[in-house]
Amino acid sequence: MRKIRKAILFGAGIGVVCLALFPAAASAQEETRLAKKIFIQGNAMGQSTQLGRQFSFNVTINEISTAADQKALLEAFKAKGNEGLVNAISKMKGKGRISITGTLGYDVNYIRVFRQPDGTTKIRLVTDRPITFGEAWGDTRSSDYNLSGMEIVVTPDKKASGILLPACKFKMDKNNQIEIEAYQNPWKLVNVRRR
Repeated sequence: MRKIRKAILFGAGIGVVCLALFPAAASAQEETRLAKKIFIQGNAMGQSTQLGRQFSFNVTINEISTAADQKALLEAFKAKGNEGLVNAISKMKGKGRISITGTLGYDVNYIRVFRQPDGTTKIRLVTDRPITFGEAWGDTRSSDYNLSGMEIVVTPDKKASGILLPACKFKMDKNNQIEIEAYQNPWKLVNVRRR
């Protein structure tokens, strides 16, 4: 059985996995429609049990989610937990797309941009992931992890890195903190660049 890794959203020192819905110490961008689409590409490298595996990805950002979207997701999570969050995200219209090279990809329904005081920009994406036929038919444990998340961090000198959680779910821990539980280990994003 694979060991489940947990990453606390508001915990100190684990900000790199902070993918979600909740504002950081900086302000989020409020305009929704972008004047020009943002195209990001890079490679995802496996860690721990996925070590040695890698794939290329492409992200297209058409618009940014609003504070109202964020509030709706928080309320859905507080009311019904991860299931409520998945239902609320699945009802939102797509703000962009993510695809692995060679696939059609799928819509990303929640995208926020956070500008940090030090000039760093964080782009956070959360969406419902497609459950494969085999997962649904076999009612596998992975089908409980029905969200995907990504965080891309761009430093002031334009260097970018990040983390990808292809299958994850959100839950409350015993201290009433929101945490992300990944099905497997996070994937490290490298060679991330705008096209």
